[in-house]
Amino acid sequence: MNLKQMTAFSELMLTGSVTEAARNLNRTQPAVSHQIASLEESLGMKLFERRKGRLHPVPEARYLFEECSDLLRRLTNVSQNMRRMKAMDRGELRMASMPGPSVFLLPELIARQLGPHPEVKCTLLSRSSDAVFQLVGSQQYDLGVADYDPESKYQTALVDVRVFRFDCLCAVQADHPLASQDCITPADLDGEPMALLFPEHRTHRDSLATFVAERCRLNLRFVTQYFIPLLTYVERGMAHSIVDPLTKEAHRLYRGDSNRIAFRRFEPAIEFSIAVLMPKYKPASLLALAFSELLAQEFTRLGAVEIDDMPQENGEDGAQAGGENADRGAAGLS
Repeated sequence: MNLKQMTAFSELMLTGSVTEAARNLNRTQPAVSHQIASLEESLGMKLFERRKGRLHPVPEARYLFEECSDLLRRLTNVSQNMRRMKAMDRGELRMASMPGPSVFLLPELIARQLGPHPEVKCTLLSRSSDAVFQLVGSQQYDLGVADYDPESKYQTALVDVRVFRFDCLCAVQADHPLASQDCITPADLDGEPMALLFPEHRTHRDSLATFVAERCRLNLRFVTQYFIPLLTYVERGMAHSIVDPLTKEAHRLYRGDSNRIAFRRFEPAIEFSIAVLMPKYKPASLLALAFSELLAQEFTRLGAVEIDDMPQENGEDGAQAGGENADRGAAGLS
């Protein structure tokens, strides 16, 4: 039994006439008759009796009709679903992200991208950057967003990585005198209370090194695991902070047109890099490809430059790096 036979048989059962079945299927009457005859031959039984010039189905044909109708409906649904997946109207996107972008920025982009497609599902998991590398490397997640530090070892053998580099900004309370400046330097912040990420993070290390190089005192008052909580201290005038442009965008999404914080250029530049990850050995869906491009466009809009400085690693080194990262655990939060 094949699809053409089932289609001809089902249409004949619905119309009761070879002529009408042929017309509905856009085939000739001999072609439909041939399909019915070949179906009966393959089954070894007659499905219709001819009485007074009309075909009458035998009882067994009614059972076959129910089964064929169910199969044809399922095939139609599969075909429609595949077309909808091609149009990205159906499917599922599984993402893992470091905490910062997962709070406001990524949900905003997901809503923008998937809003017109109500049957597309999305899972967004918030994990440390090291864990994001491991989750995407397991080939179970379609996309990952992670902090990227060139001096750290990442297990990249199982992921494809695109790296985007930003210049950090200085966040100050909007009514602070420093807000009137276009650019803020370590000299402007000499001895001022500061809020930074944890000491192991690249921006913390680079900020400290910059203050030392400029012979200024870094008065560190507050430390957090990722950027967004730092802004609470800035809003209340308790500290200034060095943050990435993604945090500025998250603040805009969260606070709207609030003018509680002024974000200003900081010099000398302190770099922050972010990685967009995709599994290397799992074919990317159209949804994942489209969303990764949306991320690239958004990062570029926010001032990022895409770079290519991922280290090449192999075999044991990659596995060892993965083990070391797993041991670090939450230290990769950003």
